[in-house]
Amino acid sequence: MPNDAFKLTLLTMTAAGLLFLSHPALPLAAGAEPEIIAHAEEYFPDTPGSRWKYRGYVEEGPLQKIAGKGFINVSTVKGVENLKGVTVKAFHDTNPGDHGPSDSYYRRDAVGIVYYGSQPGTPLEKQLVPYQIVRFPLVIPSSFQQFDRRGVTLGADLDGDEQEEKVDAEASVHVLGKDTVSVPAGTYQDAIRIEARMRMHITLSESGRKVYGTDVMTAWFARGVGLVKYVERQELPPVKTDQGFITEIMEELEEVVIGSR
Repeated sequence: MPNDAFKLTLLTMTAAGLLFLSHPALPLAAGAEPEIIAHAEEYFPDTPGSRWKYRGYVEEGPLQKIAGKGFINVSTVKGVENLKGVTVKAFHDTNPGDHGPSDSYYRRDAVGIVYYGSQPGTPLEKQLVPYQIVRFPLVIPSSFQQFDRRGVTLGADLDGDEQEEKVDAEASVHVLGKDTVSVPAGTYQDAIRIEARMRMHITLSESGRKVYGTDVMTAWFARGVGLVKYVERQELPPVKTDQGFITEIMEELEEVVIGSR
């Protein structure tokens, strides 16, 4: 069905790509100063051999009915690869967001982390990468825009007229604060919280009507560990019916092994 292709696009760009997209950052309390996180790269370990096991839960369905189920996702750092002349770190996930296996590619340097896409990926993602997902120095609060692309191809036919829709896609990153987070693997103090939002304005080729899809994610990263938890809500537009489609996903860290340098 057409919405399945759109859902795949959102899942690939968020779960596999860790796409952090958000609303404006929270204001500082009166007299407070922005906090610069020392050695921020330690929140995003990428040494080969590192392994994270997550326990997940997903609910999805029309607005009136949502069914849920559990899943397991194991993420590992495969190693260093050359991607079109760029040296990147390759990650393999067995089942991110309960959507099957994928590989994703990142480059980390002194100014941040850049996402270079995933395999199998989607046609839309391939038009948007590479883009930055983390900026160093890491400052609380802070924000930056990842991209604002107009008129790109969605890679899906939502209205059934055998033509792929066009989409305006916008994304930004906001670092919001620190929290204590408890997950099956343990309790982590001062985990960095990043809330994310993506908005897609889609033009249906058959009627010219505009429909909208959103993806909101909150993720927590612990020093020396990496991603310990995320919660996500995706809303897909009604096209042929009056019922939209909602997906809610959560993954929590269950086991972790960080490779040695």
